[in-house]
Amino acid sequence: MLSLLASLAIATLQPDTLPVCSVELVVLGVAQDAGAPQIGNSDDPAWQDPSLRRLASSVAVVNRQTGERVLFDATPDLREQLYRLDQFMPVETTPGLDGIFLTHGHMGHYTGLMFLGFESMGARDVPVYAMPDMANFLFSNGPWEQLVRYDNIELEPLEASIGVEIAGLTVTPFLVPHRQEYTEVVGFSIDGPDRSALFLPDIDSWEEWDEEGTRIEDMIASVDVAYLDATFFANGEIPGRDMSGFPHPFITHSMARFADLPATEKAKVRFIHFNHTNPVRFPDSPERQQVLDAGFGLADEGERYCLGD
Repeated sequence: MLSLLASLAIATLQPDTLPVCSVELVVLGVAQDAGAPQIGNSDDPAWQDPSLRRLASSVAVVNRQTGERVLFDATPDLREQLYRLDQFMPVETTPGLDGIFLTHGHMGHYTGLMFLGFESMGARDVPVYAMPDMANFLFSNGPWEQLVRYDNIELEPLEASIGVEIAGLTVTPFLVPHRQEYTEVVGFSIDGPDRSALFLPDIDSWEEWDEEGTRIEDMIASVDVAYLDATFFANGEIPGRDMSGFPHPFITHSMARFADLPATEKAKVRFIHFNHTNPVRFPDSPERQQVLDAGFGLADEGERYCLGD
């Protein structure tokens, strides 16, 4: 039954043909922080073929009954992502965001806030939900503090494992081990009226999380769909570098770790946050097919998931 629900709930964005949910998650980007193709990589076929281009990882949830829209991470691609969100569920005001939840202070996850500022949209009091170190970073460092000083954004505090009620959702941050040069790092559990989602675009390793008392398998079991860090496919995809110490779980490692999960649990996994070197970003790659044949999913831009009928 669960796998059937998942197959019905996950779909590529086709507004004219798909049923409308009252509360719905939409994927706005699936790439690593710098997008794909990446700067300086002129051989990437996506420069010549726009259909292969991907935006930095982000999801949004819309509540059509209340007209609210909630964004998870503010990426450098926010301009196009907000345009896509406007096509998905138009609103009368700009930017029409009732909350932006930030996972952490790495380039691809917060720098899109700049487009809310004085030099661009000049937004007013957009609620930005952030953990203590993330909020302090924005409050204390330019140019981000100008967004606070000019009332473009309004910082809203988050606390680990404490849920926030917004737009018919309960959004709960959870701490994860990942490079913390400036801020702590979190993922989010997003509980809707009928179904729930996990958004976890960055983590060092599942095993480090085990040592902190949290198993990714338990987190997958607690939701209906899980968008998980899949930055790299396997060691060796970056020529000439030993990637064994890279701070992300390879897809091959995740698939091996999850191999004994029931098919219904595997079907919940939607890998996301693909580096420009990751071959699964290409529709016809054997690596992409390998993931699908193993029973796992790969997030696509425009993908929809129904959280509330």
